Amino acid sequence: MQWVSAGYLLAVAFVAPLSGWLQTRYGGKRVWLASVALFLTASALSGLAWSGTSLIAFRLLQGVGGGLMQPVGQSLAARHAGPQRIGRLVGIITVPVSLAPILGPVLGGALLQGAGWRWLFLVNVPVALLALALAARIVPCDTGTRDTSARPDGIGLALLPTGLAALVYGLAQYGQDPGPGPAQGVTLTAGAVLLAGYAAHALRTRRTPLLDLRLFAGRGFTLAAINTFLLGAALYSSMMLLPLYFTQVKGASALQAGLMLAPQALGSALITPLAGRLTDRHGPRTVVLAGITLTVLGTLPFALDGGTPGQLLPAAALFVRGVGLGAVLPPNVAATYTCVDRSRAPAATSARTVLNRVGGSVGTALLATLLHSALAGTAAHGATAESAYAHTFRWALALGALTLLPAARYPRRAPGKD
Repeated sequence: MQWVSAGYLLAVAFVAPLSGWLQTRYGGKRVWLASVALFLTASALSGLAWSGTSLIAFRLLQGVGGGLMQPVGQSLAARHAGPQRIGRLVGIITVPVSLAPILGPVLGGALLQGAGWRWLFLVNVPVALLALALAARIVPCDTGTRDTSARPDGIGLALLPTGLAALVYGLAQYGQDPGPGPAQGVTLTAGAVLLAGYAAHALRTRRTPLLDLRLFAGRGFTLAAINTFLLGAALYSSMMLLPLYFTQVKGASALQAGLMLAPQALGSALITPLAGRLTDRHGPRTVVLAGITLTVLGTLPFALDGGTPGQLLPAAALFVRGVGLGAVLPPNVAATYTCVDRSRAPAATSARTVLNRVGGSVGTALLATLLHSALAGTAAHGATAESAYAHTFRWALALGALTLLPAARYPRRAPGKD
């Protein structure tokens, strides 16, 4: 059943590089509507699944829709907002994106207890239907940026998605079975070779590549891309650690663990729109550095050997952490788009999505391996599970602190200002 989750991630990694070409060929609005419709259909099928195998297959299909939905939607928003308003817009659209991973355990626990597991998927159906109805009327068309003669990069299509899928698969297996075995080594090596082959091809081809590596010629985009990878590693890995900490160390149920994460969601919701406006006014560097610092401070109590006694300290720490995460996301997204022309927004979105997901896979696999090793050593050395989690959270702190390095070189001022 682990592949109900891992299969979705694989599908996202496979299709995300296609988002730029699909928008160029068919138009962003059309692709986004099709991806939402596919996500809706796959959600309904997942809710009706009759076996583990069928559920995994439908989740793969759902990942195709979800893997296109986010980057295409962000690209549409960035293109129509323009560089002067991108920070404010990102601040608004990031609120649900920030809240969803935190509120998900709460809503999921309530659905499981009240309606059963099938409604974890069926709940998407009415939401997606509403999104389709509103988008058909409100989302502007972008026919002026379409190129109906654009053809897919066949060689890139064979190399990049396959290499990313192999890399994500190998990392997922490594995280669940610590200690690299022959199968993981072959998979990771194959993924690395395929990606290296794609890099060589993308820099020589005259066609529009699936993932435009020429974007990295710009210093601003390169810094934002590095931080996107590192933030993905720090964010996704901590999202894995925190619920496990509450259930295994604090003895909370799944629903209680979700409720314990509510202060983090509240902090993100309060600061994210403000962070967008501050980015427009002051530039991304100050805002993102402050956000990373708060995120590290909010994670620090979990990294101490004494743990987080009581309920007030964990709640306060998670609120601070949520404020930090909410402050980091808008300026980081804005920095990605303000460094490229509007016509290259789809390519920038594709690159950002791939880097974020692969970074999340790397970070999660790393911390899962470290946690497994630390827990295994507790019995041998007479230590507690709390000390094992503290050790792993210290690595999470290091990942978060590492993001300060590229963030410190972000532009000091907002685009268009002296």
